[in-house]
Amino acid sequence: MGTSDVLVGVDGSQSSWRALRWATTEARRRGSRLRIVAAYRTPWQPAGFGGGVDVDAIALSRAEELVDEMTRMARGAAPAIVVDGLTVCGSPVQVLDAAATDGSLIVVGSRGHGDFASLLLGATSLQLATHAGAPVVVVRGNAEADAGPVIVGADGSPGAEPAVGLAFDEAASRGCTVMAVRAFQVPVPRFGQHVEPVDFDGARLRAAELASLRNVIGPWREKYPHVPVQPLVVRGDAASVLVAMSSAAQLVVVGTRGHGGFTGLLLGSVGQKLLHHAHCPVLIGR
Repeated sequence: MGTSDVLVGVDGSQSSWRALRWATTEARRRGSRLRIVAAYRTPWQPAGFGGGVDVDAIALSRAEELVDEMTRMARGAAPAIVVDGLTVCGSPVQVLDAAATDGSLIVVGSRGHGDFASLLLGATSLQLATHAGAPVVVVRGNAEADAGPVIVGADGSPGAEPAVGLAFDEAASRGCTVMAVRAFQVPVPRFGQHVEPVDFDGARLRAAELASLRNVIGPWREKYPHVPVQPLVVRGDAASVLVAMSSAAQLVVVGTRGHGGFTGLLLGSVGQKLLHHAHCPVLIGR
């Protein structure tokens, strides 16, 4: 693993505390610096109210108190790593993206309050998932799982390639298996979507997809020879397959875009379903 930063966005919500615990464990595994980042905004006050109260100073003080408390917690849990805090006035997406350096990992909770309100349901989460320059982990589901594989959606598209590499990297640090998954569906004939084409050969299609999948993961197997790998080709909807499998996983890794069963990943129904329903943390590769 590298020594790049692990950044965790916090707002004091229960979800951000869970994200902090996950990020602390991840930074300890990586031997990386942990940066605890709180983005805050000055509360708006109508004219004539507030008197001489310095709302900017109050907002900053509250953010600093939160970061100090979380920093103490992280240092106690992982005394061997460097932990520092950052408080910045601004939007969470812009602040976290600006704080990330080459190789950084951004970690956020699945729900929050304040600037992180409804993290997976509003603009903040979608912007982080689709536009952040660094990989993003959304901590949800069973965030404390330390058994099971790292699952990666691998459809062979350019967007999936970095996700496969991240999955092997994560599995190497965790000492677990990579499960590389490809979903396929039956071609829809003109005469009805519930009727399989007469010439459809499911076994042949599955074999072809498996051969392609093995080609995709082959270079990563050579780079990580000690990481066990299980390629898996499944007939079905990609999002439903990954969500179901996530219940027995430590982490699910996906790319930003795909094709075939992974079309529109993170911008359409597949990515949104994963972010809403996965049973473990989701890592969005870049």
